[in-house]
Amino acid sequence: MARRALILVEGNVKGLGLLFVRAAQRLGLHPITLSTDPAQYDYLAAENIEAIRVDTDNLDALIRECSRLRATYDMAGITSATESFYATVGKLCRYFDLPGPDPESVERCCDKFAQRQLLAEADISIPTYRLAATAAEVESSAAEIGLPVILKPAVGLGSRGVRLCRNADELAEHTTYLLGGKHIWRSAPRILVEEFAQGPQYTVQIMGNEVIGIVAAEFGSPPHFVYREFTCPAVLIGEQHDSIVDVSLRCLRALGLGWGPTNIEVRWTKRGPVVIEINPRMAGAPDPQLVQLAYGVDLVTEHIKLVIGDEWDLRRGHSQTAAARILVLDRDGTLDWIGSESRAAAVPGVAEVKLHVKTRTPMIRKGDHRDCIGYVIAVSPSLARTEAILQRAVDLISWSIIPFQPPGKQQQSAAPYLPASAQSPDRK
Repeated sequence: MARRALILVEGNVKGLGLLFVRAAQRLGLHPITLSTDPAQYDYLAAENIEAIRVDTDNLDALIRECSRLRATYDMAGITSATESFYATVGKLCRYFDLPGPDPESVERCCDKFAQRQLLAEADISIPTYRLAATAAEVESSAAEIGLPVILKPAVGLGSRGVRLCRNADELAEHTTYLLGGKHIWRSAPRILVEEFAQGPQYTVQIMGNEVIGIVAAEFGSPPHFVYREFTCPAVLIGEQHDSIVDVSLRCLRALGLGWGPTNIEVRWTKRGPVVIEINPRMAGAPDPQLVQLAYGVDLVTEHIKLVIGDEWDLRRGHSQTAAARILVLDRDGTLDWIGSESRAAAVPGVAEVKLHVKTRTPMIRKGDHRDCIGYVIAVSPSLARTEAILQRAVDLISWSIIPFQPPGKQQQSAAPYLPASAQSPDRK
């Protein structure tokens, strides 16, 4: 009998890709990753995962490769841990008559302008917004909405190119960045100019048409939107929980979603829940781990069950409080060392310590998800205890960054930079 294979279109370098391949293996599947550059995913070689080089931006090339694989394997399903390829996954599933997301719905949702139009038509509360393609249009849109505003690419991921502009100078500076050739556009440049909806941020984790959990999320310092901490379940009072659940399900209906995973970003404002963004795919790490630790629901495994046509189980197995602290790049320079992650992992109640970076790596802050160099996850029966465990573990991790030197100066003269929590780390 042919071996059952799960086809993964591209992977994920920050934890989610590894979760997918391990979940597939636990289900008795043979994971195969199709990628333009398989070497970028270290876990593929470390876990001895089959990987095939193919142009993943070319649907015909993917169809040919999947057809070739189907001659050898029982192709049980196709999916991806990356939003950029989720519409492609839907098209492949449709071509091979496999369960999958609706590609048209995913494509509409990935276009943030089209997404907002559909949400507005459904009378769902969203920030006031305008679409701009020139500097003059950005300036006039910001004047209509009123500063501060957020500028973001109409199509993009991981907060790339997203910035809070608090005054005219910041608005002009970021407009120049987006339109002046520094930002890499995958399509024609289109900028969303949005009202800055202020209030606590939450991410809503959904499978199918069921809200599995609501996670509280905190950002670092403005003007960028880089996540610093997540807590599951979020502490919500009064009608907040029901209101967030209700608006999330209305979003699914408005956008034609409801197959597989969705995660929705919401801010609780003076006018109640305001929808910031809808992502038609699995949330990235550490959200799936937090949901599993808090509720006992393995979102990745249950998603793969859906992909291969098996029956999933979304019942909660327990109730705990899980939290994650994101380790964020402090400054530009070369990473000299990072250490004591093993000591942090040994702290009772720590569920995972993950580092994404290697020593001697030159690093430049981007103001987006690429500034995240790792995370720590803790879990316990109470919020206060989980926070204490998390802080204790994070305090054990430290790193040194040697600043870049001006031309003509010796690199050895640079004093290393330590984060505030550095404590006599073990050099690596």
